[in-house]
Amino acid sequence: MKILKWGFIGCGEVTEKKSGPAFSEVTGSSVEAVMSRSEQKARSYAERHGIKKWYTDAQELIDDPDVNAIYIATPPSSHATFAIMAMKAGKPVYVEKPLAASYEDCARINRVSEQTHVPCFVAYYRRYLPYFQKVKSIIRGGDIGDIVSVQIRFAVPPRDLDYTHPEKLPWRLQPDIAGGGYFYDLAPHQLDLLQDIFGVIIEASGICSNRAKLYEVEDSVSACFRFENGLPGSGSWCFVAYESAKEDRIEVVGTMGQLSFSVFNYDPITLTTSEGTQSIVVPNPPYVQYPLIKSVIEHIQGLGVCTCTSISATPVNWAMDQILGKF
Repeated sequence: MKILKWGFIGCGEVTEKKSGPAFSEVTGSSVEAVMSRSEQKARSYAERHGIKKWYTDAQELIDDPDVNAIYIATPPSSHATFAIMAMKAGKPVYVEKPLAASYEDCARINRVSEQTHVPCFVAYYRRYLPYFQKVKSIIRGGDIGDIVSVQIRFAVPPRDLDYTHPEKLPWRLQPDIAGGGYFYDLAPHQLDLLQDIFGVIIEASGICSNRAKLYEVEDSVSACFRFENGLPGSGSWCFVAYESAKEDRIEVVGTMGQLSFSVFNYDPITLTTSEGTQSIVVPNPPYVQYPLIKSVIEHIQGLGVCTCTSISATPVNWAMDQILGKF
């Protein structure tokens, strides 16, 4: 069995609990080194998590002979650069979502992966969580009949940081770094889940607006889209909503019932059929990326197949770029 020794490029918030610890929980896998442009952050993370090495230069980490796999946990604008560097060095890559800041960058990553024969995986970990596996099994099992409509509804109030000076705004609100606003950070999870269940989105359009004028990028988005099987879908996202309007919900309507679930809150799944309404609670593991990371590691070790690849992740960026009018 191949022993994987990971190098982390980026050691921010997502690596603290969601992903980082999971790499050492899987048999035959450990974290060898971490990198941050901030020496203080890199050293602190390495010391707190018992990691041998830390770097402030990504190329040095990639070139480390003891590192044979790379996890990229940086803002999207640098995903393509670091992923391509790693793959050209012959080291498999696991990239945070979205795969990149644009569809064009996704295509670049896929070309290099094909040329080097080095795999690239993407952190759409919700696909592998028990909660969403249950959603998928209900839909695929025909409990609500043939699916006729899908709708995403998401609304949250502004965050405290949204009111800061433009130069201090979080990177998620800087389109040259994030690819867009909060839509480009949160919608990928929703769209990836739906494409995993219903197939690739082949048509999408949207109307975007900045209603609150807190920052330059869009804060409200409405979209419609169509899956490859002909199923129509729609979505609305508002990141400047009033507190009472908060919502995290996807509704799937079928010929024999309806299913609703949340993406970020993991509210109980609601299944309504002719037999009544059920509320289904499905717990998730403490490290939410663990099931996917385990699948990625087993794929690299030749023990299984992980379907969450850069190829499967690219249609998400295509759909988002269509909705935002990038093309």
